[in-house]
Amino acid sequence: MSSNRHVVIIGNGIAGITCARQLRKLDEKVQITVISGESKYFFSRTALMYVFMGHMKFEHTQPYENWFWEKNRIELKEAWVKSIDFSAKNLLFQSGENLSYDDLVIATGSKPNMFGWPGEDLQGVQGLYSKQDLELMEENTKSGVQRAVIVGGGLIGIEMAEMLAYKKIPVTFLVREAGFWDNILPKEESELVSRHMREHHIDLRLNEELAEIISGPNARVKAVRTKSGEEIPCQFVGLTAGVTPSIDFLRNTELAVNRGVKVDLGFKTNIPNVFSIGDCAEFHEAPAPDRRPVEQVWYTGRMHGETLGFILAGEKVTYQPGVWYNSAKFLDIEYQTYGAVPAKWHAENFQSFYWEHGGGKVAFRMLMDLEGKIVGVNNFGFRLRHEFFDQAIRGKWTGAKVISKLNKANFDPEFFAPYYIEIQKAFKSQFGGNVTVSKKTFIQKLFGASV
Repeated sequence: MSSNRHVVIIGNGIAGITCARQLRKLDEKVQITVISGESKYFFSRTALMYVFMGHMKFEHTQPYENWFWEKNRIELKEAWVKSIDFSAKNLLFQSGENLSYDDLVIATGSKPNMFGWPGEDLQGVQGLYSKQDLELMEENTKSGVQRAVIVGGGLIGIEMAEMLAYKKIPVTFLVREAGFWDNILPKEESELVSRHMREHHIDLRLNEELAEIISGPNARVKAVRTKSGEEIPCQFVGLTAGVTPSIDFLRNTELAVNRGVKVDLGFKTNIPNVFSIGDCAEFHEAPAPDRRPVEQVWYTGRMHGETLGFILAGEKVTYQPGVWYNSAKFLDIEYQTYGAVPAKWHAENFQSFYWEHGGGKVAFRMLMDLEGKIVGVNNFGFRLRHEFFDQAIRGKWTGAKVISKLNKANFDPEFFAPYYIEIQKAFKSQFGGNVTVSKKTFIQKLFGASV
């Protein structure tokens, strides 16, 4: 590979920036340009809610100082790409400027789903994904909002609900399914989250769908109508029914696209020297049996970027997805998942262990195969170590071995309640076998940590 070539990355999210940084580590001479119209500097997208809530300024969401990019000779261009001439290897910006490339990486991320609801273009109606969405939400909720309605149950929706509730704006949450996020969470976990939302005075409406958004004066939302016929007065509507790859400007070109940009496990597209990573990439086939062709999670975006960095530096590698992992917060309840825990499974194929603390805010589920080997874990309300479960699932540990060593997985400080002891007791009671139950440490006894 020519070391003086120009690698252009469209998108400065976690995938694009990780790719740029990894490539620079491996190749000191290659020219790297990162393009984004959203913001000049890379920022933590998950921190946007804290900017809205006044806990931090936008510049505090930037993991790197501004001098970092020049020092590492990563050029940043703040611009929107209008179109790409793939045959000439040239980008056309909305400003009218042009930029040529040798290798192109498309890492344009996602955008909120819109399903053509009547009134979805009214003032006060929006999704939440980008920096511009945050700024619009600040403007839309500045004054005169007596009630907000959120449509679609998922992680972005509950983030938006927390943001609005923090500003004392009552929230009605419309979820068309029978349980919150019940296409992802098993019944007990879904019910735990639903209870917690209602305890925080969020008006959660299950089995309810949006029919239309009703206009008031000046083309601003004044109410929504549900499919059951109820009209709910509101001055803000959050559309959070998932996201979709942001690739509209690439459709009707020679680039192969479906839901996202079609790629192989080396992130190659159908056009030479053009690659795609992150939320906007779609594998021809799922990269693993428990994965989807489009992976829209922060940590997979980081893995995409790191892998492509090696590939662009000439390394012969392909994407190895590893053990599935994700984390989030449902208001103040932390959530982690490792491996495969589907919303539903067949009892003749799996064994399930579920423990829930009497307070209803802490829970642990482990799914095992019929031989008792761990398949996946859901965890709510306390923190566990990622590397522990990565090792356990890769090593196909038995459930009894995992539970016996659960104190090694505990990430919370020692003076926090040692929930793992109660989990060990419950597992031993349900499954028997050779399970070691931990004893409280001196510090836990000293602080009176109990469940």
